[in-house]
Amino acid sequence: VNSMTTTPQSHQIMAALATNTDWTKVRFEGANLQERIIRDPTEAAKQFVAFLNNGGNLIIGEPKVILIDRSEPFDPATLKGLGKGWTIWKGPIDGDGLKGEEEQDARSLALTELDLTKVRFETGLKSGESSIKGEAKLARLKEAGHVRLDAKVFLTLWENQHLIPLQWKEKTNGNTTHIFFDGTVLRDSDGDRCVLCLFWSGGGWRWYCCWLGSGLGACYPSAVLASES
Repeated sequence: VNSMTTTPQSHQIMAALATNTDWTKVRFEGANLQERIIRDPTEAAKQFVAFLNNGGNLIIGEPKVILIDRSEPFDPATLKGLGKGWTIWKGPIDGDGLKGEEEQDARSLALTELDLTKVRFETGLKSGESSIKGEAKLARLKEAGHVRLDAKVFLTLWENQHLIPLQWKEKTNGNTTHIFFDGTVLRDSDGDRCVLCLFWSGGGWRWYCCWLGSGLGACYPSAVLASES
């Protein structure tokens, strides 16, 4: 079910499903079920994982509410592409990032499920501005009271890309939209402050970490919830 699931846990889940399923109600022939699963077991398994990751609830069409597994905190050192030396920023902006409280949005960390229809994109730009520094955008998001979605939300979407809303692929002013998850500020191996970014390009989802000293235009919004959510 996920990277932390043990073999006994998976066997217990499968046994519970096998025992409690009313097989007389399964339309094997009508849905051409057996042939479809045998013909494309990889896709069938992917859909089954989606079913389990949604808490065992049926997914019809594009998912609206997704579950966020908070059983283990996000560790950037375990994310392939980052690795050793990457941590969550601690302490003040002008510190070394190694001591103090982690810079994460506590309201986002409290989310165990997320209604994707309520996610908004905020650029932090004011009237007449074409770009803004990443740190300035972050400060404006905080001042506005937005719930900044954190790295575990990013990871949930990255590992379950079928959950990402189709409209997130849309371009902004003809440019690729880079979606920021400012609820977790990372410290890279050089001691710089960065945040995770998700974008659609070349027919697939991709990600990177953006330095908060970078200039960001309208196509670099942050994924947030309104403060009342």
